[in-house]
Amino acid sequence: KSTVFALLAGASIFSNFQHANGLVLTTRSGLKSSVTPTEQVLTMMQELKKKGEAMMETEQKTFATYAEWADDESKKLGFEIQDGESKIEELTAFITKAESDASKLGREVEALEAEIAQLTSEKKEATELRATQHKEYLALSQDYSESVDALKRAIQVVSAENYDRAQAESLLQKMSTKVPGVEAVLAALQTQRSGQPEVEAYKFQSGGILELLKSLLEKFSGELSDVEKAEVNEAHEFNLVELHLSNTIAKDSSDRDEKAQLRASKKAASAKAQGELTETKAAKADDEALKTEIETTFAAKKVTFEENQKVRAAEIEAIAKAIDIIASPEVSAKYSQHVNFLQLSRRTSARKAAEDSAAALLRSRGAALQSETLASLAKSLAAGGPFAKVIGMIEGLLEKLKEEAAAEADHKAWCDEQLKANKLKRNKKTAKVEELSAAIAGLNAEIQEQASTIAKLSDEQAALTKAMSEATTIRDGEKTENLAAIADATAGADAVKQAIVILKEFYASQVTEDAALIQTKQVPEMAEYKGMQSSKGGVVGMLEVIETDFLRLKAETEASEKAAAAEYKTFMEKSETSKKQKHDAEFKLKLAKDQSEFEKEETVKDLRSTEEELSKANEYYEYLKPNCIVVHVSYEERAAKRHEEIAALKEAYSILDQKSQ
Repeated sequence: KSTVFALLAGASIFSNFQHANGLVLTTRSGLKSSVTPTEQVLTMMQELKKKGEAMMETEQKTFATYAEWADDESKKLGFEIQDGESKIEELTAFITKAESDASKLGREVEALEAEIAQLTSEKKEATELRATQHKEYLALSQDYSESVDALKRAIQVVSAENYDRAQAESLLQKMSTKVPGVEAVLAALQTQRSGQPEVEAYKFQSGGILELLKSLLEKFSGELSDVEKAEVNEAHEFNLVELHLSNTIAKDSSDRDEKAQLRASKKAASAKAQGELTETKAAKADDEALKTEIETTFAAKKVTFEENQKVRAAEIEAIAKAIDIIASPEVSAKYSQHVNFLQLSRRTSARKAAEDSAAALLRSRGAALQSETLASLAKSLAAGGPFAKVIGMIEGLLEKLKEEAAAEADHKAWCDEQLKANKLKRNKKTAKVEELSAAIAGLNAEIQEQASTIAKLSDEQAALTKAMSEATTIRDGEKTENLAAIADATAGADAVKQAIVILKEFYASQVTEDAALIQTKQVPEMAEYKGMQSSKGGVVGMLEVIETDFLRLKAETEASEKAAAAEYKTFMEKSETSKKQKHDAEFKLKLAKDQSEFEKEETVKDLRSTEEELSKANEYYEYLKPNCIVVHVSYEERAAKRHEEIAALKEAYSILDQKSQ
């Protein structure tokens, strides 16, 4: 703008000199003014000096305001750049720390998963081993129980009759087809017989057989007791190992889930920080570019301002010297002596020809450019008038066109700057809106997934609670039935045992040696009736079978009750552990869901604020459109047309100036 001011000032000085010359000629030709031409020139030059000083002062004020604005903007952008650098350093450090923590947590999660897998494998192996041991125990327990039961029955039978070893073995062989465990008793009996003298093997003494059977009963009972003790110890040891492994797995699983969740939050925070880092770097780059542009523009305008100030100062100094020279008496006297009225008349004729030539030029250029300004000026020249007025019109039009050109150039520069800044702001806010919208969509999906998982965990806990309640109900009923069966079996066995004792006492009183001899020889003959103790095993034998059945029922029911209790305990422990894990997971997930909802609310606030800023930027863009974008003729076309108009005016001015000499 200062350059334009300088051009206008130069054109104005020249035109004012021409105007002053015209006034001198007009005054001298009319001889009607008391003011001399030199005085008029001095007046005009003094006005020019004042005008130049005022323009110089105005330019200084304008540049001072611009310099203050440029300095403020540069400092403001500098602070923003420093803040951006600090934020970039903070975000970079945060991202590095978050990634490092996430990597460390990932390794810890992997280690815990490996440990969980190893412990689970050990627990599985221990469970399989325990199942094998329990299976072996059941087989041994059944064998020993059957042998003990068989020995008890054999002892009862032998006690009722006097049998030798051979008869006892024969009886046991018959019983082996019907009573389990008798074969093992026979094998043990034969083993003991193989170690005795032959004479003893045929010794007729039921008492020796009873002692032998009782010793076997004591042996098998002891071994059964040892097996049961071993089973209890192994079960106890397994329960301790299984409890330790289950607790360790549960603790490791809880730690793993906690670390996995923390790792996920670290990764999410790192991703968010990376987005902020990218945005901050872009904003910092924009601020640096704008700061550089402001400083570069200011430096260029400062050089132009300083040059303009030198030119204006020199111009004012030259005008002052010219005033001093023209104001001297020698110049005024010499000027009066050399004025020639004949020459003035010739100049007037030449001026008329110049006016006609200039008018023709302006008409031609006005028609070519379709310029109403040039056409109107051509009409004014053709109509005739004072030469000074014509010169003034041309000078006025020149100054007006130059001012319009300068104003439009300033307006275009302002538009370019505003449009650029507005575009950067709209792009920045649009990208921010898209980023925040994507973040909200991601949070919505995450919240929905968390809610679904929470509902699933709640349902699973309810299902476990229901299953545990049902299992408890079933177990209580089963336990009641088993205890009742055990009590009934115990009572039945005791009652049968009492009946056997009574019958044995009765039949023992009826036994005689003759009967024993007849029984030994197996001679069928009529004998005195002593009771039904020998028919198909006798009543006592039948009662002993019943007693054995009661005892077996008791043993089997107790074993079944024990196994069911252990199974129920295992189920309840596993269910409680699973329920606790699901409860802990649900609790942690609810906390994570609350955090996600909070982040969503904050992100929605940021989105609304950014959308408002984007809306304001779009509104300002709509304001700039009619003033800076929507034009009927481009700036280049208008500038070219105005340039040709100025060239035509300058050419007309040159014609008039030459003809006026």
